[in-house]
Amino acid sequence: MKRKEVYEQQKIENKLEVTTYLDRLKYALASGTARINFQIDRRVDAGRNKRYTNRYTITTLFPDEDPATALKRELQYLSEEDYVKTVKDKRHPKQSEMRVFGKKYTENDVYIKIRVELVNAIGAGGDNFIFVMSFHFAEEAFEDSDFPYRKRGE
Repeated sequence: MKRKEVYEQQKIENKLEVTTYLDRLKYALASGTARINFQIDRRVDAGRNKRYTNRYTITTLFPDEDPATALKRELQYLSEEDYVKTVKDKRHPKQSEMRVFGKKYTENDVYIKIRVELVNAIGAGGDNFIFVMSFHFAEEAFEDSDFPYRKRGE
């Protein structure tokens, strides 16, 4: 995965930061109040091979499921070994950072980019939001070196 977006600042978080982020994600999912905001159709997909779009990937992998339900389930299985990097979108500097993960489904690499917003504080109402920007087959195959916390050879 060599492609780098010019509008993003990228970094590799330490393993504890990634684990904490995943704990927050799983807390939001387990709370029952998490709302998935998923861009099934994105403007950037207009000129892209449809095989690498969110819509194609979701309907191929989970043909008989509601996308939000499938994503809630699948995001629970992310681990620090699936972590690739953290990105900050310079076009939207007030929004929190997004994390990029990669997983293999049916022998195909899937690129996953998410942001978790924990709005539901103790004693306050509201939902937790999980924004899934990308959940699509990767245009380029992942390499072991893309995963800073993956045990080599997996």
